[in-house]
Amino acid sequence: MGEKEGSGTLLENISSLSIVLFFIISYLTYYLLFVVKKPRLACKDKKFRNFLLDYCPILHEKFKPTIWCFESRAQTIFRSIVKSSPKVSFESELVLLPDGGQLLLDWFDNSESEFKDIRTRPTVILLPGLTGTSNESYITHLVHQAAQHGYRSVVFHNRGMGAQLLTPKTYCAANVEDLTYVINLLKERLPEAPFIGAGVSLGGMILFNYLAKLGDQCKLEAGMCISVAWNVFESVLEIEKPGLNRHVLNRILAKGLVSHVKSNMALFDKHLEDIDHVLESSTIREFDSRFTAKMFGYPSCEDYYHDATLHNKIHALRVPVLVLSAEDDPFSPSHAIPAEEAEQNDNIAIVITSHGGHIGFMEGFFPRHESYMDRLFSQYVKAIFTHGPEHLKQN
Repeated sequence: MGEKEGSGTLLENISSLSIVLFFIISYLTYYLLFVVKKPRLACKDKKFRNFLLDYCPILHEKFKPTIWCFESRAQTIFRSIVKSSPKVSFESELVLLPDGGQLLLDWFDNSESEFKDIRTRPTVILLPGLTGTSNESYITHLVHQAAQHGYRSVVFHNRGMGAQLLTPKTYCAANVEDLTYVINLLKERLPEAPFIGAGVSLGGMILFNYLAKLGDQCKLEAGMCISVAWNVFESVLEIEKPGLNRHVLNRILAKGLVSHVKSNMALFDKHLEDIDHVLESSTIREFDSRFTAKMFGYPSCEDYYHDATLHNKIHALRVPVLVLSAEDDPFSPSHAIPAEEAEQNDNIAIVITSHGGHIGFMEGFFPRHESYMDRLFSQYVKAIFTHGPEHLKQN
């Protein structure tokens, strides 16, 4: 009897082990065949394409997202939880704006830089996301990457982010007045220093709109945009889908925007007829309809979204712009990525990964440190500052 029971237990253990091995092998097979892929590079400009392939070796690699966390929303959410944040000592500066407003710049001058002359030290202007500041881990990682090459970093904060809001004007994806003012100010102070702009999420949209609207008058050598919403209409539809997108991602962002308004009630109460209606916003579209569009003088939310959208402005770019987008970005669906437009216009290259989520791009089993986007940023800014003037001159 005991032998039969022992045999039965052994068979059950073997059966259980077989099931576990089957799922492990199936999972690994799926990961290797359908997840690990070489990113697509959408770029018409042969000069720019060859430049990137020569000086950004990461583009020849397959992107291997964290094996236990490659789903889009997992990459998006866990990035903010598990990723480390390099220690960066910023020096803060309040910039007074022409209309009486102010915004914060956080400087990492990189005094130990190999570029000893501060007048000519290469400088990266970084733009955080929707309610982001220089404290975001993705920003400190980019500062750290730039510092390793000896570059100076300046983090541009939107009004009300990190500094007191003095006027009822805030910020939006389509308005580039504050960024234009700051870039002009920095170029006046440091006319001999080359500048690159790098923006993440909403910061990338503001930067892209600046580059497109300024065109030949742009005062940056190049730009890099990460996890942007190419078509705002499509992005809003995507984050309104039932499930995690609507009930977690959408609501979290809307809550942050409402909180920003609530903390500045004294300013907005005089300029909005129904401030309580704004505070009841539970989605991005509701907030933009009730607040953003009205504050920036748009007849409707749709007019604002049309002005903020990027995919129809690619033709206006006059300096090299690299954009990193994931096909599974929960804030920007894959069909909205303008790969065909990039193949038909100069000055733009879109690196499209199959996975990565929104500002995720985590790789390695313990994804605490640098990510795919950090490495691409590092190689790109070094390539632009070191080889750009020689290889990317306008004809």
